[in-house]
Amino acid sequence: MTPTHSPGLAAGAAVMLLAATACTPNNPSGTAAGPLTVSSTDAECAVSAATAPSGPLTFRVTNAGSRVTEFYLLADDGLRIVSEVENIGPGITRDLVLNARPGSYFTVCKPGMVGDGVGRAPFAVTESGASVAAPGDEQEQIDQAIVNYKAYVKDQVDQLLTGTQEFADAYAAGRNDEARRLYPVVRMHFERVEPVAESFGDLDPKLDAREADLAEGDTWTGWHKAEKDLWPPADYDALTPDEQQELADQLVADTTTLHESIPPLDLTLDQLTNGAITLMDEVASGKVTGEEEFWSHTDLWDFRANVDGAKVLYDGVRDLLESRDPDLVATLDAKFQDLLAELDLHRISRDNAPQREIRYRFYDELGAQEIRTLSDKVNALGEPLSRITSTLLS
Repeated sequence: MTPTHSPGLAAGAAVMLLAATACTPNNPSGTAAGPLTVSSTDAECAVSAATAPSGPLTFRVTNAGSRVTEFYLLADDGLRIVSEVENIGPGITRDLVLNARPGSYFTVCKPGMVGDGVGRAPFAVTESGASVAAPGDEQEQIDQAIVNYKAYVKDQVDQLLTGTQEFADAYAAGRNDEARRLYPVVRMHFERVEPVAESFGDLDPKLDAREADLAEGDTWTGWHKAEKDLWPPADYDALTPDEQQELADQLVADTTTLHESIPPLDLTLDQLTNGAITLMDEVASGKVTGEEEFWSHTDLWDFRANVDGAKVLYDGVRDLLESRDPDLVATLDAKFQDLLAELDLHRISRDNAPQREIRYRFYDELGAQEIRTLSDKVNALGEPLSRITSTLLS
């Protein structure tokens, strides 16, 4: 999970680093002319216009505040994230590129990447008459990529539900060694498709919130609460058997809700490509830093699962991308291969081991240079990957 994500996070993307531009406050009567500029400060989220025509749309987001920030385009319910750009450091400008359909939305920034955000404002996408679908054979490729990814998501969530029940049974029964063995490998199913989980209201924080993500008054549930109980720090008060059973039951219930939400899943091309970018942002912001699995140090399982998910999404649009920019495809192929090869150096199970037997080194066993090498390869992949949405929508 991206650190401190709030309820409703969905597939999204940060696309490319660009020069900073000025922004003006939201203007309800304003319309977009070229990229919309967004100024995110510690207290405001000023968008240069409150409307834009349907079709390819760019939000150019400048962090004019003092904390790392995120920018979201929310659906009309104010919860589901249509797209996002995250991890924007102070003084940095990044673009969010998407294929915008007519409808009502909200814009919001989240300085510090915590809480409900600031500057939430209505945003309207008007009918331009322009098609938001690629023509001819390209559309057939897109449709097939979406069909294939839906099948992949369904398979992963099916396995997640089965594995979660197995984990919950072991955990609630006090079979801690078994629960610790299952914990990282079952979570891989979740991490591979996390942008999908983020699209269903508050399911992602219910399942995957870290203790550091909680705001005052929040109830902590999910995987990481069980993680802390299974790998307890010093002076930790263990959960009682009744509390463990309650936590296990809630984990299964929330995973069941996720599983039941998958069949009507509706996806678009930009959500596929932005989902790949989001997964690599997850790696860069949480897995490389070792913050995700704070007590178990099983970050490399999550790391590999995020890369797996990004690779599946990339592969789904690879042929279409190659027709647009073969050099970008060649670069991405090489960078994915480099990163996966580096991860394999830290794998201690055999190459063809089944899912439940996958094992990596614990993250606190890695040296500083090994972590730096992983980080460098993540960054080397993240930059070209950030260009796929704009390349396919141009």
